[in-house]
Amino acid sequence: MTRVVGIDPGTVSFDLCGRDGDEVFLDVTVPTADVADDPGSLVDLIRAAGPLDLVVGPSGYGLPWTDARDVGPEELDLLLLADDRDGPRGTIVGGMRRIVTALVDSGLPLCFAPGVVHLPTVPEYRKANRIDMGTADKVCAAVLAVWDQARRLGVPYRATSFVSVEAGGAFTAVLAVHEGRIVDGAGGTSGAMGLQALGAVDGELAYLLREFPKDVLAGGGAAWMAGAPGCSAEEFAAAAVCDPDAESALTAWVEDVVKRVAAEATLLEAPREILLLGRVARVPGLLRRFTEALGRFAPVRAVEGYAPASSEAAQGAALVGQGLAGDRGPDDLVEAMGLRGACGGVLDHLFVSEAGAVRERHPRSRRPQVPFWERS
Repeated sequence: MTRVVGIDPGTVSFDLCGRDGDEVFLDVTVPTADVADDPGSLVDLIRAAGPLDLVVGPSGYGLPWTDARDVGPEELDLLLLADDRDGPRGTIVGGMRRIVTALVDSGLPLCFAPGVVHLPTVPEYRKANRIDMGTADKVCAAVLAVWDQARRLGVPYRATSFVSVEAGGAFTAVLAVHEGRIVDGAGGTSGAMGLQALGAVDGELAYLLREFPKDVLAGGGAAWMAGAPGCSAEEFAAAAVCDPDAESALTAWVEDVVKRVAAEATLLEAPREILLLGRVARVPGLLRRFTEALGRFAPVRAVEGYAPASSEAAQGAALVGQGLAGDRGPDDLVEAMGLRGACGGVLDHLFVSEAGAVRERHPRSRRPQVPFWERS
């Protein structure tokens, strides 16, 4: 058996899940602000878990199965897609560069996972002018959803079918899974509204903002509509019971997710379920509202997972790590989902007039990549 750790780099918390066979040996959640203040504490936490075969790290927009030893400043730029290399504190990037650098320098057996845009299971034409179809942690959350539905319904991984809604502390991502494989997705900055984030941006608004600072992507969402930016999901749900502005904001959030789910559901013949993940699935008031609104498409369920504390994305990352590190078994989840074939770069599918200039700022985006397990 292999010992692996999956990491979910959330806006609100960093979650870690360690798995050895079916045993969970690490299951923790740490405030992201604390990790940003002391990135070394994250490294120490992982090292304390004992010898590891693989760590699936915080990949941001994704590098397709890249060994940490192959990651330098330009690769970090691609993970974060932030021109400011340091990323001012308190921003969407925050201390992520320092955190990832600490992990890279740690010597841990670390790899970086792909985003939805890297997956060969998503047709190329669906990737046109898309970057955020779902970050690497959303891919990992979908892995857990496939695992969960297959076990619960008693079907093979390749018989799973659903639309997943992963609504975290800031962003909401909606993915379509057909025959066990991710076939499309709308990430937190290109799809539905989130608790903190506005989701897809009106092009005219982008124009009026001119320089369009990165922080804009993490604001303007439901909490901002309610006049409480930065509030937790629990605080927002409580406010929606008695405050008209919060109730209106919740209605807007739910309706925006419904429209995105409807769009993704058109790509599936008949989704078995709509699966909810993230903080929305853990707050009863929010879970009830989303379940009622999405029930028109298919039965709605919250993904249960196998660890009580860590996020679904961290648990999914651990499952991925087991598959990549050798625990394939008779039913290989990573193979069933077609994840090993991830390739390319996040800027490969841009056709707008300024695409060339964007790629020039990130020249490593078109570098031929070799999966870490094939390194000589």
